[in-house]
Amino acid sequence: MTWSDFYLICFAVGFLFSLLSFVAGSLNVHGHWPHAHGLHFHSGAHYVPGGSGAPAQGHGSAAQSVSPFNFFTIAIFLAWFGGTGYLLTRFSTIVFVLGLLISTAVGLVGASIVFVFLAKVLMSPDALMDPADYEMVGVIGRVSSPIRETGTGEIIYSQVGSRRACAARSEDNVAIERDAEVVVTRYEKGIAYIRRWEEVNGE
Repeated sequence: MTWSDFYLICFAVGFLFSLLSFVAGSLNVHGHWPHAHGLHFHSGAHYVPGGSGAPAQGHGSAAQSVSPFNFFTIAIFLAWFGGTGYLLTRFSTIVFVLGLLISTAVGLVGASIVFVFLAKVLMSPDALMDPADYEMVGVIGRVSSPIRETGTGEIIYSQVGSRRACAARSEDNVAIERDAEVVVTRYEKGIAYIRRWEEVNGE
């Protein structure tokens, strides 16, 4: 077996695995690419399940880590490494060691591109939204616009690592002053129905 044959086999294997991964990922009902080892995702919001008790953690911190050594990056490395090495051995006169170094460097560049794409795009928090992270019932916030009796105001709360605002009404039709800490007990048609946190905590 010559070095050109070796490079060609690496290219074929890498290209085939990449193609199979793409097709399998497109058919995956969850929208995730399969066999991506070393991927860990966490996202969360502070809320009280069912609107009672003390605030609890959702799904951990909004952090994520992606291993650079996974099925996709290895497949892309083989494809770029093999393709570059084959072209160099067949259509250039550079020495073997230099060709090997160039092929390895090109393979690493290709794998790095895929790694960055996986880490920043496909595996971003927005790409893996969990409906439980956006559950409004039980969310704790503060009144930013005073709520009058039977009137509508506004609350500010944190959810999935970002600050949000929402129209709010008192569940008991009582006035709630600005900066009061409240809990969402019901959410209907874009309006959060709230109660004071000390009332819920006392119950």
